[in-house]
Amino acid sequence: MIAWRLALAGALALSLAACGGGKSDAAKAPAPAAPPEVGVITLQPERQVITTELPGRTSAWMTAEIRPQVGGIVQKRLFTEGAQVKAGQVLYRLDAASFEVALTAAEAQLTKARTTLATAQSNARRNAELVKIDAISRQVYDDSQAAAAQAEAEVAVAGAAVQAARINLGYTRIKSPIAGRTSTSTVTPGALVTANQGAALTTVTQTDPLYVDVMQTSTELLRLKGDLASGRIQRAEGGKDGEARVTIVLDDGSRYAHAGRLQFSGVQVNPGTGAITLRAVVPNPDGLLMPGMYVRAVLDTGSREQALLAPQQSVTRDPAGNASVLVVGEGDKVERRRIVTGAAVGNRWEVLSGLAAGERVLVDGAQRARPGERVKPVPWTPRAPAATASAPAAPASAPAR
Repeated sequence: MIAWRLALAGALALSLAACGGGKSDAAKAPAPAAPPEVGVITLQPERQVITTELPGRTSAWMTAEIRPQVGGIVQKRLFTEGAQVKAGQVLYRLDAASFEVALTAAEAQLTKARTTLATAQSNARRNAELVKIDAISRQVYDDSQAAAAQAEAEVAVAGAAVQAARINLGYTRIKSPIAGRTSTSTVTPGALVTANQGAALTTVTQTDPLYVDVMQTSTELLRLKGDLASGRIQRAEGGKDGEARVTIVLDDGSRYAHAGRLQFSGVQVNPGTGAITLRAVVPNPDGLLMPGMYVRAVLDTGSREQALLAPQQSVTRDPAGNASVLVVGEGDKVERRRIVTGAAVGNRWEVLSGLAAGERVLVDGAQRARPGERVKPVPWTPRAPAATASAPAAPASAPAR
């Protein structure tokens, strides 16, 4: 009886232990993992301006090297170095005494020639009447007519000499042919200058507006023309061939306040560089730009009306340089998508193929998601830049190749 009770108690203990062990294993079983949360952005088409950034240098609108046209001694400099001068303003005055004497002598010769002409004409008229009544020979009449014509020619020569003397006297006042800013003067009062000498007395430079000469590869130009012809991009508003809007970026990275316009596109390719020269005209009312400065010209060449832009942090590249993104598709499952990127637009890439409007691109949390797995997509908001001043979004910039 006692043995039977002990066996019953042991069986009961084993049953309780088995029940307790089952509850412990159930409690320790892990719950199904929740899908990881990832940040996504839904692509929407938007209008995007297409630009090309090219290196260039500024050059003056007009430049005049001031040289004397007659020789003489510089009496006075009549301008301030580096100052703005007007067209026709006198810059130097030469000693004019010898030129005044030459003008006086030429005027006296003109007076003498006119007196001789008057006498010769009177004699010719008198002989014309006498020859009618055979009072003089025909030879005398012909000689008097020739003398009158010769005297008339001498008056013309003397008049030209007076005009030349007057011009040379005017050249003693050396004027600026254009409006602009002067450079340093190479001569001082008392210096001897000669006509058409090699060294310029000073230089007058007109810098408003200003030229900006840039170089573009023929390959890039052909690609742009092909995109315009096929309709992949539309021509810039109001733009015609050679009239693209130009924004100047200074050497320190800041943007110049006044926009210019492309005026001229070269018709020949440089055989050494394979580039074409482009010339833009840029307003320079404040004189900030100076000839010879290095700048970068951003040309607005067209626009895409239905451009798709993906954040750069969502795009990865393999060792071969092929771009791809993670897309959250149906059932919130992740898939890897191969894409083709175009120009950089600020901190985004222009997507040329591989994605469509309305698709969700994974931007944040890629390390927690694998292709084929389910995720919990939430809208992604880009972080505000830490800059102190806000700046407009940069247009698409095609790199110069």
